[in-house]
Amino acid sequence: MSSLNSILEILKYILPSLVVFATAYYLIKQFLENNSRNRLLDMRMKNQADNQQYVTPLRLQAYERIILFMERISPNSLVLRVGEPNMTVLELQTAMIMSIRQEYEHNLSQQLYISSKSWQMVKETKEDMINVISNVAAKMDKSADSSELAKAVFELTASVDKLPVDIAIEILKNEVQEQF
Repeated sequence: MSSLNSILEILKYILPSLVVFATAYYLIKQFLENNSRNRLLDMRMKNQADNQQYVTPLRLQAYERIILFMERISPNSLVLRVGEPNMTVLELQTAMIMSIRQEYEHNLSQQLYISSKSWQMVKETKEDMINVISNVAAKMDKSADSSELAKAVFELTASVDKLPVDIAIEILKNEVQEQF
């Protein structure tokens, strides 16, 4: 019986110590897990803030470049920029279409920073402008003076309320205002 009393006496001291140890272990483990989660959340928020700091200017720049692209492929702008004296209708048509395609290829990387919907609109607008130029030129003698094509393009743009490039520019501006 004396050994049982000794064991009980030892358990009187060990059991409370084990309960205190288990409680301390659990509380410290919870504290460390919460601390780890908070650090991870802080790091994510900091990364998001850093991304915004660097990505937002790039996105705004992309919208600026795409709007500039739209302005540069408008028929009136094209005629004035690529038209030269002594060109034929075919030469001016070819130069205008080449200019649109080159401008588009130059701005391909901007699709990273604008919405997919907007990029699709940019592609469609580019094709619309090529079609407008081709349709106007198709009604003319290819060897005629380029001033005839220029005049027809100016008349067409004057008769249309809004060209596809004008509509695209409005949509891009609205998207920028909504996002920033």
